[in-house]
Amino acid sequence: MASLPPPSPPPSYPPSPATLYHCSPLYTYSAVSAAVRRPRMWHGVAFSLSSHHFTRRLSLLLLGTAVSQSHLFGLGTPISSRGLERNIIETGIFGSIAEASSFNEQKAVEFAKNDKRRMLHVVYHVGDLNKTIKFYTECLGMKLLRQRDIPEEKYANAFLGFGPEESNFAVELTYNYGVDKYDIGTGFGHFGIAVDDVAKKVDLIRAKGGKITREPGPVKGGSSISASIEDPDGYTFELLERGPTPEPFCQVMLKVGDLDRAIDFYKKAYGMDLLRKMDNPEDKCTVALMGYGPEDTNVVVELTYNYGIKEYDKGNGYGQIAIGTDGVYKTAEAVKLCGGKIVLDPGPLPGINTKITACLDPDGWKTVFVDNVDFLKELE
Repeated sequence: MASLPPPSPPPSYPPSPATLYHCSPLYTYSAVSAAVRRPRMWHGVAFSLSSHHFTRRLSLLLLGTAVSQSHLFGLGTPISSRGLERNIIETGIFGSIAEASSFNEQKAVEFAKNDKRRMLHVVYHVGDLNKTIKFYTECLGMKLLRQRDIPEEKYANAFLGFGPEESNFAVELTYNYGVDKYDIGTGFGHFGIAVDDVAKKVDLIRAKGGKITREPGPVKGGSSISASIEDPDGYTFELLERGPTPEPFCQVMLKVGDLDRAIDFYKKAYGMDLLRKMDNPEDKCTVALMGYGPEDTNVVVELTYNYGIKEYDKGNGYGQIAIGTDGVYKTAEAVKLCGGKIVLDPGPLPGINTKITACLDPDGWKTVFVDNVDFLKELE
């Protein structure tokens, strides 16, 4: 299984606790400003670390290093799968060791399929938060849903979308003080936005000084109209001409090295449906759309395989997708049983009660699973 490449050199200041959710190029989600200021139980061991050392150690973990989690926290030997199993039993997810042991791949797939899942938001870094917010609201028609600045942690973030986060997909933009440029890499493809009139939207974006990378025209092999633009940070947005939809944010495109392997993993571990698969010999690529509902009313992950290309540079701009779940502990077990890699064991974040787990797919793309109830509490 491919591992994530090391990120570009970090900024000169040490990473903050926000690295847990917001500032790391590989991981981000929500408020953690006080997370390291109280003692925390980690796998039954109490510890209390300074903000700098705690964040530095956990940042190393989330950045995909090979150092074990127990080693990072000074707990001696690595945590065994049996230890994790006991941890899961203690949470009450499984009633006994026997029950936990019987949670095999078949049951994991069934759980993932029947779990109440929804893609919540996608996270990535920007070099000028206000400039990007202005572009998204004035050119793309998004709404600013919430925003905050954390000077003591040297970062700010903003959530934008086409509807409330309780029901709609959102983007989480993260700005780290003093960092005005990120490497998007070659693995991230584009975001897809559904619009009523592509030509009209392109004219608006051009008038606002936006960059048009592909003029409006029919999609190859079809009659649908589309165009491509770039936002101020160089992230590509594909504009797709469609009728009214409750979810205009319709796609997150990521490139993979083995499409069949990726499809199998997203179906089994993430519980997604294969909505469409299209081979394009003329463009030398094959595309699969994966999601939790029809693509005309839900955001989907577009997995793209380019003939003969097995690996991509992921850069340090794109972060990950967050997905809601009714069971982060079982989700982590299911991901492992289906061949995924857990990079953050399931449990509540230090200092707050939001339960999460983070994992990598076979191509190294990160996904964060968030407890549904805890997510709604955060929005309150």
